Amino acid sequence: MIITLVSIWICLFMQIFTLSGAIDFWLKHSTKVIKITPLPRYPMITIVVPAHNEEVVIAQTTRAILDMNYPADRVELLLYADNCADKTADEMRRALADPRYRSRNVKIIERTGSGGKAGVLNDALKIAHGDYIGVYDAMPETNALYLLVRKALENPERYVAVFGRNKTRNAQQNFLTKCINQEIVVTQRIQHCGIWHLFRIGRIPGTNFIIQRQFVQEIGGWRNGALTEDTDISFKIMQSGKLIALAYNSEAFQQEPERLHDYYVQRLRWAKGNYQVVIHNFRHLFDRSNWRVKLETFYYSCTFFWFNAAIVLSDIILLANVGFIIARFFNPSLVIPFTFGESNILIMQVLLLNWLLMIILYILQISIAMATQFGQATTHQIWLALASYFTYSQLFIVVSIHAVTSVCLDALLGRNGNVWIKTKRFNG
Repeated sequence: MIITLVSIWICLFMQIFTLSGAIDFWLKHSTKVIKITPLPRYPMITIVVPAHNEEVVIAQTTRAILDMNYPADRVELLLYADNCADKTADEMRRALADPRYRSRNVKIIERTGSGGKAGVLNDALKIAHGDYIGVYDAMPETNALYLLVRKALENPERYVAVFGRNKTRNAQQNFLTKCINQEIVVTQRIQHCGIWHLFRIGRIPGTNFIIQRQFVQEIGGWRNGALTEDTDISFKIMQSGKLIALAYNSEAFQQEPERLHDYYVQRLRWAKGNYQVVIHNFRHLFDRSNWRVKLETFYYSCTFFWFNAAIVLSDIILLANVGFIIARFFNPSLVIPFTFGESNILIMQVLLLNWLLMIILYILQISIAMATQFGQATTHQIWLALASYFTYSQLFIVVSIHAVTSVCLDALLGRNGNVWIKTKRFNG
């Protein structure tokens, strides 16, 4: 019980520390005006689009990529229709039939191989001609690629990869997408910015990033079958001593799940992938690895194992004590199971304080994150945050338990749990 309480306090401290870093970052950057000026050079960029059953959105994504503010002759576009059972490839061809794109360097590849998204990226790596490989399965903003490249050119020797941020395209669709939008804004505007500002640690997202082609070749490409190939290659980059730089103004708009089942399947895949990466890199806590690898391994280990377990145990303790208090009205001889001494008042107060602090910190993070985006810091977001704490955020505990169980069973039963399930897309 004491370990659980101490663990939660450590978790709260870590979150406050990251939040402080993000606040300092935005105080320094929020008044900067970004001017679009010619770059000293324009590296060749190979953009890879791994699409699996995305006929409803792929035409829009393709047009958005081809319309970006970057010299057309410096972009090679590889469109992969990966093991598709719909008309994704036909929609790609329809988009490219536009006369504006007739002279563009575009290839459509109908792929039937294995390896999931990582397999697609490794296939693209073999035929890519660009100095950098960019990955998009979302709709980039006009200057997204320009801002990524500009950041990379600031220090091309160290910045082997650069990532931007992603926004929820269908944020107002329903309660679920509104909650997802809040989560993504906090992740992108608080965690990513705070960690980069404090430690120069970047984390490659699933889309809207570029990475040096030669570097990827040198490290052997992406790990085939990795459920979270982005997290996996992020650790490889940090291990090499290079950096993943943040281009905080580069934006892309991705469509999020609109149904609970689709959301659960997506997050289960992400959780399993992150657990696998943590287990794979756990040994680096005890060897002579790069300090950023150690710090990230420690962070992921705490987040996905230690703190999750502490939260689950604290919930069990709280519910057990409440249940016994109610039961004592009917049987006064019952003893409260979790107490400090003879009275349960102190432990109940401490648990209640922990709970209130977590709620306050949760709402504070969302409110600050929303304040960094024009027009999103509203009272509606505060009420939504409060509602999501008791509903949406609790799903993460269920997903985490399911993911841990699944990873363990995969190992014990020797089954293949690395199946790439693409997030379902919707019209609109």
